[in-house]
Amino acid sequence: QVQLVESGGGLVQPGGSLRLSCAVSGSITSTSIYGMGWYRQAPGKQREFVASITSGPSANYADFVKGRFTVSRDNTKNTLDLQMNSLTPDDTAVYYCMLSSVYDYWGPGTQVTVSS
Repeated sequence: QVQLVESGGGLVQPGGSLRLSCAVSGSITSTSIYGMGWYRQAPGKQREFVASITSGPSANYADFVKGRFTVSRDNTKNTLDLQMNSLTPDDTAVYYCMLSSVYDYWGPGTQVTVSS
């Protein structure tokens, strides 16, 4: 069984930064992971793609986070990070970590609130 657990969410003022982390545990090896990514879901909205990274590594970002967010992955530790800078209230959402392998796995999410 594969489990993902996000951490690092919280309350931050506009313009501030947060770093999210996702820890992967269970019976999976880094070589069997096609890619990992971050999604988010704001209240009343559908879940949307934020950023992803493959084993290459090759990173992709949603247009609304380009230049502000950076995704990184540690293959030896099976962790995924998301550095978020210049946060705005529009970034308020629950952020989910996703792992793509033979199956897709999701974490329970971590709340990010950007407010003064």
